Amino acid sequence: MWDNIDDPINSLPDDPLERVLAFRNGLMARATGGVMDSQVYRLLRKELMDNPETAGKIPIFVKTCMDADDFWEFIKYEFETYAERRKYLRGEFQPLCEFLEQKPSPSVEHISKSLENLNAESVNAAWSKALQRSIDDPEGAITAARTLLEAVCMHILDGDMEPNAHYDLPKLYSLVSKKLSIAPSQHTENVFKQILGGCSGVVEGLGALRNRVGDAHGQGRRPVKVQTRHATLAVNLSGAMASFLVDTSSKNK
Repeated sequence: MWDNIDDPINSLPDDPLERVLAFRNGLMARATGGVMDSQVYRLLRKELMDNPETAGKIPIFVKTCMDADDFWEFIKYEFETYAERRKYLRGEFQPLCEFLEQKPSPSVEHISKSLENLNAESVNAAWSKALQRSIDDPEGAITAARTLLEAVCMHILDGDMEPNAHYDLPKLYSLVSKKLSIAPSQHTENVFKQILGGCSGVVEGLGALRNRVGDAHGQGRRPVKVQTRHATLAVNLSGAMASFLVDTSSKNK
């Protein structure tokens, strides 16, 4: 694969899933006597490792093999037959491919870009942590989702809060919504009041969810079992609200 292409980098597809499939197919070619361009390998490896969404789902050998030649040294001793190598690679890439096929909305890329505009390390760190934990650590993801909203609110309120004030998330959001003129009471159109009231409900729910099932507090004899879908919902809602606040704050400047 790519051995007869003048510019293999530009020939790669744009879609994330198709890029991963191209990576896997290139490895299959290398593992069965063909060629894979090492520049392509290094590019796709870096993309997957730098992306918080995919870093935890890539095969271990991708992390340890720096280029296509390293991969060949690994695979040629690991499995004797071509069929075994193909089966192994399909299995190793399956979790990542399934994740990309079912990639949740809203767009993580859009949220990440919005949050970067805030230029706040604590905000970006909380968002990255929420994404990383959403699959393997649902309780931790829910805690990080709330931390993200708290960090965004405190950043927007910088200079407006009382010294040493310790507000919970609903209070922080209430102050931010009034500052940005997105509180339901500041609008007369019923549809806007309804939507903005729903936003307040989402924030209150995320705060309550973290207190009930997040990893920041102990639980009783009958703990609530948090599943991946709950964490994914919490992270998506938190990301959507955080980017909405950042975008609104930027427009109001």
